[in-house]
Amino acid sequence: MASSRKRPIRVLVAKPGLDGHDRGAKVVAAALRDAGMEVIYTGLHQTPEMIAQAAIQEDVDVVGLSVLSGAHLTLFPRVKKLLDTAGRSDVLVTGGGIIPAEDMATLEQQGIGRLFGPGTPTADLIKYIEEWAAQHVAA
Repeated sequence: MASSRKRPIRVLVAKPGLDGHDRGAKVVAAALRDAGMEVIYTGLHQTPEMIAQAAIQEDVDVVGLSVLSGAHLTLFPRVKKLLDTAGRSDVLVTGGGIIPAEDMATLEQQGIGRLFGPGTPTADLIKYIEEWAAQHVAA
């Protein structure tokens, strides 16, 4: 799907909070880039405010958060709210990490996109973003 687009899907990959483990986020960023997406990786220890501001400045289509700290029920909704408040409710907020299934369901009810756990093939994430973008992002 990405190859038929006039412009690449723009994805911001971020590590919110104090979690210092970013190997998974870097693997995801590389896989998305290899799939033809334009990827901005913000690095470790980002606040929700920093992430939302970067997403707005970079005019991204998708924000992918990697959360391993257990703060997912706070961080995902905060980033979404900041984007919505800034008039960017069109941005998909998705991601993954160590998130129990019941918390994934709670976040989905709050408008967060599909979330992915450890061991998920990167092809699944790529397919999800490409299918979402085909319906929500002007080519």
